[in-house]
Amino acid sequence: MTDVDREIARAHETMTRLDRRVGGGEARMRRLRQAEVGKRLGRIVGVDIAILIATMVIGWIVPIGMGGFLVMLLLLIAATIGFAIFPLVPEPSAEKLVEVPLKVLPMQTEQWLIRQRASLPVVAHPLLDAIGAKLDTLAPQLAALNEGEPAAAEVRKLIGEQLPELLKGYAKVPEPLRRVPRNGATPDQQLVDSLRLIDSEIAEMSTQLAQGDLDSLATRGRYLQIKYRDDEVGGS
Repeated sequence: MTDVDREIARAHETMTRLDRRVGGGEARMRRLRQAEVGKRLGRIVGVDIAILIATMVIGWIVPIGMGGFLVMLLLLIAATIGFAIFPLVPEPSAEKLVEVPLKVLPMQTEQWLIRQRASLPVVAHPLLDAIGAKLDTLAPQLAALNEGEPAAAEVRKLIGEQLPELLKGYAKVPEPLRRVPRNGATPDQQLVDSLRLIDSEIAEMSTQLAQGDLDSLATRGRYLQIKYRDDEVGGS
């Protein structure tokens, strides 16, 4: 069995464990979609109720007649269609993640990761799931972290800059070259190694936040040496 075969076998074992523990990537995607549908329905109901109440209040003051009734129906239809079609918030891009408020950065990063999943090798999927699970844990911890804290800058650098840069760099490698060894490893293997390092870093950050050890988190100074950057990625 080659090193690649062993890596794939380990990946499948990890995927099985993650499927049992966090429901796997597909389940995570379904949960996010269900949550978005719930938010959309809630907003549609809220806006429609507001339109109905406003119409009744106006009707008590002045007669609205058939014209007013038709305007109310048009407003209801427009609000319903608008909230059903248009996104609640703009979909995050790799470039915009660095600007996202810290308290929603884990959720936005996870949503962005889910959309990158199809373009990444299967061997990397278990690590994407593991990172997604850790981002879920990190989210409530960051809600209470001040944006001005040095620790906040470390978290933002890892999940808002380095993680997106890693995947952007990998995407620039031509597909036929992603399984060609260079300096002892293929771009696919380097991607997996870097994702594993990021997964470990997020876990360490979460532990330090749980312990309230912000000084250690802020002064750790352990920056990832991402192997996939710009045109130098994988020798492209």
